Amino acid sequence: MQGIFNRYINYLEAERNVSPYTVRNYTSDLLGNYKRGTEKGFFQFLKLRNIESLDKVNKQVLRDYLAYLMEQGVVKASIARKMSSIRSFYRYLTREGILSINPIDKAASPRLDRRLPSFLTIAETVSLLKTPNLNTPQGWRDRAIIELIYAAGLRVSELVNLDLENINMETREIRVWGKGSRERVVLMGELAGESLINYLQNSRPELLGDKKNTAALFLNRNGERLTRRSVQKMLGRYAQIAGIEKKVYPHLLRHTFATHLLDGGADLRVVQELLGHANLSTTQIYTHVTHGRVKKAYMAAHPMAEDDKDKEDNGDENDAEGARV
Repeated sequence: MQGIFNRYINYLEAERNVSPYTVRNYTSDLLGNYKRGTEKGFFQFLKLRNIESLDKVNKQVLRDYLAYLMEQGVVKASIARKMSSIRSFYRYLTREGILSINPIDKAASPRLDRRLPSFLTIAETVSLLKTPNLNTPQGWRDRAIIELIYAAGLRVSELVNLDLENINMETREIRVWGKGSRERVVLMGELAGESLINYLQNSRPELLGDKKNTAALFLNRNGERLTRRSVQKMLGRYAQIAGIEKKVYPHLLRHTFATHLLDGGADLRVVQELLGHANLSTTQIYTHVTHGRVKKAYMAAHPMAEDDKDKEDNGDENDAEGARV
């Protein structure tokens, strides 16, 4: 199984051109984590059940695996991801002729609860943006990062992989490579552009120091490319300082970007393009709107949305005026 898995990973990297993050997820889902915790990988489960050949797997084995994961307290979203990894692996096995048929082709995954994505209010977003200390190089860098994620709706992986050549300050456009190496151009507003210019002119040279020149846009204090983990920790720290009770992480700012655009009247397909979603259905989860926007739209559009009491008062006044005449 290990040899076949290695060939599969080579296929993902060479032909599908998946990201290192995706390879890590597939490895964790199939092989499991041998360093800590209960064995939850698919291959680990097969070993526990003394199943030594991939062609011995069928729908019943898969159902047993799902039950096993639920007993271990694995959340539905993680189970669904593991199922997706297993399906992808078995499609590869049949395509390569390693198996003649796919025994789990139509196996069902657990139904996920549809949850609306969380997002920051405008006031919370402004509060977060004001938090970095602009007296330090890291503060200017962090301000530019927060501005850029919120202004352009970037994934954190897209952000940390940005190079200087990807930025066009004249047009305030950024060329990014998203999931599946799909290229797209995103935009940034004037404020984000100003923060980025300040970072490039004043902060980045200090962070770079005596290091050799690097193409990376965002640098850590050692002059090296900033990591996703550093951005995550930074946002969590600033959220605490700003007094934001929600858990703040990079993808929350991406949710906020999409929500605020749609609340402002942006077309759904425009938001889809800016987010880099392959399917419109993925973007549609952001069509939730705030209660205030719903109420405002209702009051403005419905012909009988005025308060009944106001109508009665107006009616009484009209009746009284008619009586006086």
